Amino acid sequence: MLETLGLRLLRSFDPERAHGMALTALKLGLGPLQGPFTTPRLATSVAGIKLPNPIGLAAGFDKNAEAAGPLQRAGFGFIEVGAATPLPQPGNPKPRLFRLGEDQAAINRFGFNNDGAEAIAARLNGLPREIPIGLNLGANKDSEDRIADFGTVYSTCSQHIDFATINVSSPNTERLRDLQGKEALAAIIEKIDAVRLIEAEPVALFLKIAPDLTDMELADIVDVILDHPGRIQAIIATNTTLSRDGLVSADRTEQGGLSGQPLFEKSTRVLARLNTLTRGTIPLIGVGGVSNADQAYAKIRAGASAVQLYTALVYGGLSLVTEIAKGLDAHLARDGFDSVAQAVGTGVSEWT
Repeated sequence: MLETLGLRLLRSFDPERAHGMALTALKLGLGPLQGPFTTPRLATSVAGIKLPNPIGLAAGFDKNAEAAGPLQRAGFGFIEVGAATPLPQPGNPKPRLFRLGEDQAAINRFGFNNDGAEAIAARLNGLPREIPIGLNLGANKDSEDRIADFGTVYSTCSQHIDFATINVSSPNTERLRDLQGKEALAAIIEKIDAVRLIEAEPVALFLKIAPDLTDMELADIVDVILDHPGRIQAIIATNTTLSRDGLVSADRTEQGGLSGQPLFEKSTRVLARLNTLTRGTIPLIGVGGVSNADQAYAKIRAGASAVQLYTALVYGGLSLVTEIAKGLDAHLARDGFDSVAQAVGTGVSEWT
């Protein structure tokens, strides 16, 4: 009841201000912070990283790692902070976040607003680790060498995280998505590897892709990954979309990336296509429109080893995380699976 009232209050404020208030509440220890729900069925791993459950927090919710401590006790099996850029930047002009209540969605055009890699590394340094924490890597808007930016953020923060995600799929930094091309993507991987190869325990490296790629573009990305064996340990599918199909909310024409329920089908089809292209050899993390256990289970059956959510929290609150974990455990038990891994990819044909 308290969470419902709190969500109703937050929705009476401008979306970005409400987001800031939610982070402040978390830092004060408010909200359901009982820790991750886990069972032997839910406990799993991605790229060798052990997770108490496969429900993760997507990047963007805690851009600056301000609430990374309490978020570890919010029910998630893992969290991802950022995106971080080498230098602090304010992002795009406000307003830049819009609720689409009738569509259970959101549009944002933040533009990688963050405090910079050094400030984020300082917050993560020495933070008690309860679940795995990853960092989303970005590039500065006015950078003369965006490829080098990814390596800079990685080298600044790698000793404080469990995985790093190359984000070349945000639609809110001009021409960033061009870096999903073969040559640029290979150059980014090699730039980060120059740092990783001298680390005693290299951090797992993930890649986050857009949902608006063609089959040929997806195949190109997979080719790059397979041409660099062992360099990319997982693919996160997907980021927000530029599509506006079927929306009815008043702010549906705002520029930026669309997230939430309308993204579920598109992102899940991309996920299943990746599972087919990689023949299940590279772990996938499913993101986009997950707001209940049925959808989390659908992502897993389409090929995901874990899922992430963000926009659903705007409408369902943090208690939704444990609700999804418990529901997913029930689905696995119902269908006779002893683990998440056994269910991965069992429903790919439904999405291809």
